[in-house]
Amino acid sequence: MIFKKEDKFFDHLNNISANLVESTNFFAEYKLKSEKDIKYFSEKMKEFETKGDSFVHQVIQDLNKVFITPIEREDILALAMHMDDVLDGLEHTAALFDMYSIYVADDYMLKFVEAIQHSVIEIDKSVGLLSKKKLLQIRRHAIKIKDYESKCDTVHRASIKDLFQVEKDPIQLIKYKEIYEQLEDVADCCENVANTFEAIIMKNA
Repeated sequence: MIFKKEDKFFDHLNNISANLVESTNFFAEYKLKSEKDIKYFSEKMKEFETKGDSFVHQVIQDLNKVFITPIEREDILALAMHMDDVLDGLEHTAALFDMYSIYVADDYMLKFVEAIQHSVIEIDKSVGLLSKKKLLQIRRHAIKIKDYESKCDTVHRASIKDLFQVEKDPIQLIKYKEIYEQLEDVADCCENVANTFEAIIMKNA
């Protein structure tokens, strides 16, 4: 397999990954205290999501223009789309915080976000290795992503169990349950990225 060092598709994937890292760090580190804060939080995540969509659109445009790609075009598109799914999920979670006027993340949410943030770091490292043709080294990062997703499964089960045991307000129960499930979906999206990396390794290493 021959990669061109300057291949545009790796540039696009790196841009998507860098934007995902920046947006995830913002999501994890921004402190919510008031209605004004949560509005800004949601709007800023929407900006990241829109920027990510533009990068994916560029990938699709360039895939339609070229005949030869460094790896299969389906894998390039799948990797771009699955990374974008992670960001879409985080943006949707931020929108839920805004819609439901939830200003404080509980311990379960923090555990979800911590695992997702670590997963995104592993995704970014993997994209860098892909650009450098170090495919076999990606596998250990894919495994770590799956480990973090497994941790999120555990957090999800515990959060739902605790919610139904403790929360007496049905409206609050619905709000928190939806946010927990959305964060679990984001972790699943990270796992989809890991699976795509493993498929690329299998085909090209």
